Amino acid sequence: MKKQLIFLATAIVAVGGIASAAISGGSISERRAKALAAYEPAGEPVNCITLSQVRSSRVIDGRTIDFTTAGGKVYRNTLPYSCPSLASEERFSHHTSLNQLCSVDTIRVLQSYGSGLHEGAGCGLGKFQPMQKVQSK
Repeated sequence: MKKQLIFLATAIVAVGGIASAAISGGSISERRAKALAAYEPAGEPVNCITLSQVRSSRVIDGRTIDFTTAGGKVYRNTLPYSCPSLASEERFSHHTSLNQLCSVDTIRVLQSYGSGLHEGAGCGLGKFQPMQKVQSK
């Protein structure tokens, strides 16, 4: 439950980012394109990341989630298939008894219905690609 709340909290922050993008005149697709282009691969993909090290997650689009860990390291997870409603909801949950999130795990999109959040589509994760900020030229 604690792990779900962490991801829910980061999803709420991400929703705030959408609102600020709309206010500042940037479209959501422009914001997503910039987010994808801001980082480049930095090493070999890994199968798992340690959940206790994850500080935030950011849904980029229906197939891409960036996880930021302690120390600012970013791992990009590109799902093997597009996840219904992930891009529009920008929040998800997961269930695991381990302190790791792995490429064999499934996330569930959190959707607003009525007075609360409900788990929607289940989507498999891909490998976690270490990323680094693109250096300005």
